[in-house]
Amino acid sequence: MRDHDLPALERRSRGKSRFDDDEPQFLKRGRPTEPLADPDSDPDPDTGERWSSWDDAVHGPQPHPDWLVTELAAKDTELGVLKTGKEADVHLVRRAVPDSDRSCLLAVKRYRDPEHRLFHRDAGYLEGRRVRRSRENRAMAGRTAFGRQMIAGQWAAAEFDALARLWEISAGYDRIAVPYPVQLRGTELMLEFVGDAESGEAAPRLAQLRPDPAELRDLWNQLVEALRVLARAGYAHGDLSPYNLLVHRGRLVVIDLPQVVDVVANPQGPEFLARDVRVVGTWFAARGMPTEQVDPGVLTGELLREAGIR
Repeated sequence: MRDHDLPALERRSRGKSRFDDDEPQFLKRGRPTEPLADPDSDPDPDTGERWSSWDDAVHGPQPHPDWLVTELAAKDTELGVLKTGKEADVHLVRRAVPDSDRSCLLAVKRYRDPEHRLFHRDAGYLEGRRVRRSRENRAMAGRTAFGRQMIAGQWAAAEFDALARLWEISAGYDRIAVPYPVQLRGTELMLEFVGDAESGEAAPRLAQLRPDPAELRDLWNQLVEALRVLARAGYAHGDLSPYNLLVHRGRLVVIDLPQVVDVVANPQGPEFLARDVRVVGTWFAARGMPTEQVDPGVLTGELLREAGIR
């Protein structure tokens, strides 16, 4: 996978549709959203390879990046686990065309089986998200087995849709770095790998770093700009912390967006946004940023105005 910059993102017009899981835009393209039966889905016991799942997945926004392997002759090889979590595990996969130099690394996020996932406080995040059929709404509200499966699919679809929208937003000075959403297949989400392509080492999380004063100021400025872009798009991250911000070659990259919140449609949206600001502001202040520069009340008010709430 070649080194590349994440593209600039455009400000959405005020007339845009808000985030809504009723019918995310990518679902309207007629692509399947559940994995299709695939007799070749089991990996080769000797090589660990399996055929690429690109053909039966929902694809990320076009144009696809040059580094992305989309050939149907490609094979996917599991390289290990990048991260384990309460809701999903992230695996490292190499997608390559045999007997060629075409290959790329992907981060593959696999949401846990509904019986074993531990989404906490999910009712608050799901406010403002509705499906059209009352049967599904009742099942989700009652947390039946079917309802839990519906919720699992919503988390994966929500993250894919948010990343796709943020990737496509681009107008002049608006910039936010997010991983390119490669494909969605059921509750498996494939993303651009952010890290060293040679070693397969993921970029460090912000929480792991001890930046000097100049680096700290630069990272804070990048974060504020990212939060502004999110707010203009109508979003709050919903669970922002130094643990879901990566730093790759000095660039701040926002990750882990399944719980993204529509700050207008969700009655608790402003509260989620305020919590995001408070958590990251506390981290920066503890590492030496002047308190007046990371005042959570001031920044929260600015972001709510950007979202058109105040």
